Amino acid sequence: MAKATSISLEKLSSTVAAAVKAAVANHPKVKVDPAGPVALSYLIWGIPVPEPIAGALTVRESQAFANAVASGLGAALPGSTTEGAIFSSGGYLIVGIPVPPEVLFTR
Repeated sequence: MAKATSISLEKLSSTVAAAVKAAVANHPKVKVDPAGPVALSYLIWGIPVPEPIAGALTVRESQAFANAVASGLGAALPGSTTEGAIFSSGGYLIVGIPVPPEVLFTR
């Protein structure tokens, strides 16, 4: 098991800002503010999709499913507009909802 490490909020913020600024320079279509908020939790709260199913889905199909799940959560999350979110990395697909804004912090 990996050993736990710590990082200051200031160091995390400056490191994320630098990484976003560099990525924006290489991807001019993605115009995001390097000083924008950072999620302290997972990018999304969701459920993993089994690999055989995930491998057969398009991005649009995955997003449509995530939106369908999110629309069913409205009553549990009063006062918020919930839309679906997808996260894919290393062959894993997670569908769910974005981290609520109260879990974000600004720099």
